[in-house]
Amino acid sequence: MTHVFSLGHLLGRPGCGPLVDHGLAALTGRFRDSTHGGWYAQVDEDGARDRSKTAYAHAFVVLAASSATCAGRPGAAELLEDALEVVLERFWDGEHAMVVDEWDESFSTLDPYRGVNANMHTVEAFLAAADALGTGSLPTALRARALAIVSRVVHDLGPAHSWRLPEHFDSSWTPELKYNADAPADAFRPYGATVGHWLEWARLALHVRAALGRTAPGWLLEDACSLFDAAVDEGWAVDGADGFVYTVDWEGRPVVRERMHWVAAEATAAAAALWTATGRASYEYWYRTWWDHIATVFVDHRLGSWHHELDAANRPGDAIWRGKPDTYHAFQATLIPRLPLGPTAATALRDGLL
Repeated sequence: MTHVFSLGHLLGRPGCGPLVDHGLAALTGRFRDSTHGGWYAQVDEDGARDRSKTAYAHAFVVLAASSATCAGRPGAAELLEDALEVVLERFWDGEHAMVVDEWDESFSTLDPYRGVNANMHTVEAFLAAADALGTGSLPTALRARALAIVSRVVHDLGPAHSWRLPEHFDSSWTPELKYNADAPADAFRPYGATVGHWLEWARLALHVRAALGRTAPGWLLEDACSLFDAAVDEGWAVDGADGFVYTVDWEGRPVVRERMHWVAAEATAAAAALWTATGRASYEYWYRTWWDHIATVFVDHRLGSWHHELDAANRPGDAIWRGKPDTYHAFQATLIPRLPLGPTAATALRDGLL
């Protein structure tokens, strides 16, 4: 939310600036572990609800601080420096060029689980931080690490698994394809391949390509196209109704058929990014098709925002998510099509590129 309100402030929306400041105060206050360093993912009136330290949460601290830095909010640059230090020292696995997933509170015991979801958001965070920082060796290193993650996940794992990206791994980064087979609808670690992430990785590959410019490898665009095509072929309207299924198995068959709002949002963003990169009419077709779908079934015209989850018949449901806690995906879906692929959103808004 601090990231979103930073973008709102850069768009000139009244009242967003104080909400950014509130978020920064929370991230430098109650969410921060002043003893061991790092950040908790959830707090309540009694303190941290879960004392583990996760790469997923830390990636969003970096993203929030990056966007708030671009928005010129007091204390944001210092938070960004601190957050990058924690991520690079505690979570970056130089041997495998990926981030590890979860530490205990004191950063003394590392969980053996490895996951690509945290790595996906770390790519986003590294690109945003590099743009917010400007020039120098650290931005260059952050972009190189973003490319390394995308290379491993998209370019290595993608073709090896027919573009059904594995999500879960052991400590040696060996895919665990049966992970959570007995809990396939887990909100963060579902069994099988998550179609929406293929679309998100496709877009991120294009942002990395834009960030690297002439030095970008050609496969970034080629693989983004392949991930997009796989998402359409195996995810969209495959079970008798429009909408993206949540997950598929390793043969491409639907597992969890609920429709998530964030998947539809990422689909439009990926289509827009690929249209920007290629100019191909097919991407504009899908972009318009999916926005019509969003307007018809996801946008809550009575109470506002989007329904976060629909069932297989596109009726509002809550099997996985309850309520409307997320603004990040829906808001970015309205913004990404109006911005260049590089620099990242907050820097682009700061620099007048809307």
